[in-house]
Amino acid sequence: MKSEECFLKEFGYERFEKVVNMIGGKWKLRIIYVLAFHEILRYGELKRLLSPITHKMLSTQLKGLDKDGLVNRKEYQQIPPKVEYALTQMGRDLEPVVKEIHKWILKYDI
Repeated sequence: MKSEECFLKEFGYERFEKVVNMIGGKWKLRIIYVLAFHEILRYGELKRLLSPITHKMLSTQLKGLDKDGLVNRKEYQQIPPKVEYALTQMGRDLEPVVKEIHKWILKYDI
């Protein structure tokens, strides 16, 4: 049991689990991926690019990403309502990871 505790601390596995919770699931990493290739997107544009995501799922995932500090939500007080989403600095710091995934996809023609 001692070696397991050592692994958890030495390799930061507990922190890794925290990150997995922040970007895990079916949609969060997809949202980050799309925003990494677009500076700012409105809600409708995100929904269209992430089809077939439901309104409820997109809304829930964006709220989670916002809460975790990865995505910024900017609401404009106008009619019709306008809401834009962009990666925060913390989210943008994931761009190299996302771009490496993109290169991997191209390399293996996936």
